[in-house]
Amino acid sequence: MSDKHAKEGKAKNGKGKLMIILVAVGMLVLGGGGVFGLVAAGVIGGGHAAEVKERGPQLIRKGEDDPYMPKPSGKDDDGEALMDVEGVGGDEYRTAYFTFSDDFTSNLRDSAALIQTSLACSTRRDGRVLIWMKKHELAIRSKLLQILADTPEDDVYTIPGKEKLQKRMTDAINKVLIEKEGFGGVDAVYFRTFIIQ
Repeated sequence: MSDKHAKEGKAKNGKGKLMIILVAVGMLVLGGGGVFGLVAAGVIGGGHAAEVKERGPQLIRKGEDDPYMPKPSGKDDDGEALMDVEGVGGDEYRTAYFTFSDDFTSNLRDSAALIQTSLACSTRRDGRVLIWMKKHELAIRSKLLQILADTPEDDVYTIPGKEKLQKRMTDAINKVLIEKEGFGGVDAVYFRTFIIQ
């Protein structure tokens, strides 16, 4: 019987050691995960977690200063001083506009018709977008003329067709800005004039 008790004792002892090892490994895993969670949350290990800031031009809230905003010419057509006054309702972000210096004139796809339009676009981002629009106006104009030349005549007579054209133009402007500066930022394109001949 003593051999039987010795074997049972060794088996119990082996199972006991295995259980202790498993409990120790489990505690290490749980403890390590807890420490990682506390470090990631910024509770331990160097203060608060750093706030992640978006790359590129930032959204500008109404009333916030924009260090990149180009200075206005200062006077309207009547010689009155221009004032930058924001409303209290509506969108929480301010909107800035860029007007292209010249009209766009192009033929339409598979048509003898011509389109002549003047365009503007908007951004709620900081003034860098406006600076980049001016800087890359030539490349943007070229891309927009390609889009106009690829527009079917039927699209320019309907509101859904014009909205589709505006969306294509917005995407094209952002693509040029991303290629040139690494960030788009244009929210919409607007027709100032729109003539089909």
